[in-house]
Amino acid sequence: MLIWDHDDDKLREECGVFGVFGHPEAAVITALGLHALQHRGQEACGIAAFDGKLFHNERHTGLVGDAFTGKDLLKRLPGSWAIGHNRYPTQGTPAIRNIQPIFADLDCGGFAVAHNGNLTNSRSLRRQLVDKGAIFQSTMDTEVILHLISRSDKARITERFVDALGQIEGGYALVALSENMLIGARDPVGLRPLVLGDLDGASILASETCALDLIGAKFVREVEPGEIIVVTKDGVESLTPFQRRSTAPCLFEFVYFARPDSMIQGKSVYEVRRRMGERLAQDTPADADVIVPVPDSGVPAALGFAEASGIPFQLGIIRNHYVGRTFIEPTQTDRQNSISKKHAPNRAVLKDKRVVLVDDSIVRGNTSKRIVRMVREAGAKEIHFRSASPPIRFPDYYGIDMPSEQELMASRMSLEEMRNELEVDSLGFLSVDGLYWAVGDVKRDPNTPQYADHCFTGDYPTRLIDRRYDEVGRDAQLSFLDD
Repeated sequence: MLIWDHDDDKLREECGVFGVFGHPEAAVITALGLHALQHRGQEACGIAAFDGKLFHNERHTGLVGDAFTGKDLLKRLPGSWAIGHNRYPTQGTPAIRNIQPIFADLDCGGFAVAHNGNLTNSRSLRRQLVDKGAIFQSTMDTEVILHLISRSDKARITERFVDALGQIEGGYALVALSENMLIGARDPVGLRPLVLGDLDGASILASETCALDLIGAKFVREVEPGEIIVVTKDGVESLTPFQRRSTAPCLFEFVYFARPDSMIQGKSVYEVRRRMGERLAQDTPADADVIVPVPDSGVPAALGFAEASGIPFQLGIIRNHYVGRTFIEPTQTDRQNSISKKHAPNRAVLKDKRVVLVDDSIVRGNTSKRIVRMVREAGAKEIHFRSASPPIRFPDYYGIDMPSEQELMASRMSLEEMRNELEVDSLGFLSVDGLYWAVGDVKRDPNTPQYADHCFTGDYPTRLIDRRYDEVGRDAQLSFLDD
């Protein structure tokens, strides 16, 4: 999900989607599901519900718990089926028009859609649609999908949906709502996650299994890459209209985005992150007194590092849980200012100690540098920084919040330059092979990578059509559309 800004070409967002069909309190269930997925989007949220006659759509800035509360929620959003969305940007001013789900009255009836991911040909599609007279109300690439559905010459809504998806490229997990069905879809590569669940006979679609756990739903299965799930009063139907491709789920779900209590491809995210730390300790050992995680995302890897190294694990940094992730601050200045509010040193653990700091990743390096200085000022004698992911050298174009290549620390610096910049005694990263081992005990196939590892290798799993326009000079700059 990316903001289309003529003056900016930075990647910014990741989101969460949720849908329910056949529950009398669909809006409440959706709000609870979105609450479980709050880590995937903290700037805005929305719910669309259908009561059998009318669609009801609410979109708000802020957190789910602030927007969708009160005894009147079911009066505001009545109906037995609903979809919801969390939005997760890091720049720009929030606008209601860019909050999902988005809704339109089509000639085949009302239709609402919510989208996690990013389309890599949305700009070119938007240009073609505008040339044909389409009028856009937002800057979201999700609206491109809505226009493609509207203009399809197919008869049934499911056929129109398939027709639209056949024209888009990139990574996506979609949930959509018509007057008689809930639809879910996952991109053919499987970049963005989507799962199917059951709550007392009501069908559930969600970005992660943690949303199923919170509402007490049973996990049925993952939606397969390229699969379309259609839920009606007659039951659940699976469509596989697209030619099979080599699948490559995004490794960054394991590294950072997914909640640690979620399951992806049958694997515990927590256990994978613990194994990342275990392998990190084997590949980049350090002579130290204490292992300290950068909370919260560095905790599982730090535990694995401590177990493998035999060095004690301690909470040397205390996180203020009332401050959001630094990734979601609108500007770099805000990100830097929030770090001191977000983390505090536990001086009793750090003073006069040789410390191994373990974090999930290093992106720009600004947060890491400030944390190192904080730990040093708390009295640490040595600081050895370890990243539980490989160096991030390439931007993502599929919806993950990540800066341009020029801003990525590992893209513009050598390992020694990074060590000097961070002011640490040693610096180590998990290798790509180590990450593959942690995820599935496999070695990376260089010809057909089993996972989307483009942020580390530059090996992108789909065509980057909009980006190619810029490279040949057809556009002044790269800019993608918000989803």
